[in-house]
Amino acid sequence: MILGAFSTSLNVKNLKESRTFYETLGFNVFAGSMEQNYLIMKNQNALIGLFQGMFEGNILTFNPGWDENAQPQDEYDDVRVIQEHLKAHNVTPITEVDTSTSGPGSMLFKDPDGNMILIDQHI
Repeated sequence: MILGAFSTSLNVKNLKESRTFYETLGFNVFAGSMEQNYLIMKNQNALIGLFQGMFEGNILTFNPGWDENAQPQDEYDDVRVIQEHLKAHNVTPITEVDTSTSGPGSMLFKDPDGNMILIDQHI
């Protein structure tokens, strides 16, 4: 299965402090803004999303159709195909993508240990 770019989406208490911390580790702002309460930080091909007040806990995120530079990939599995595959293997989504649509869409589910996983397709 081709899931696309991977990042960890972190629920942070203070976006400014978190930005400074991850900049100390060599990350730079790649997307988002302080005004929108989120930043996507990048260090080579490592991505971390910092989100203040947008969700609880931390989330593993995959972006079908994108590489780590948010550039379109020629080959990827659509989020609807991924959802169908997971459901066929007894993974119950928390939220589902509408299978009657195409293009952008997302689904959310948990791994066996309760870790949240987001499949978030932007193209």
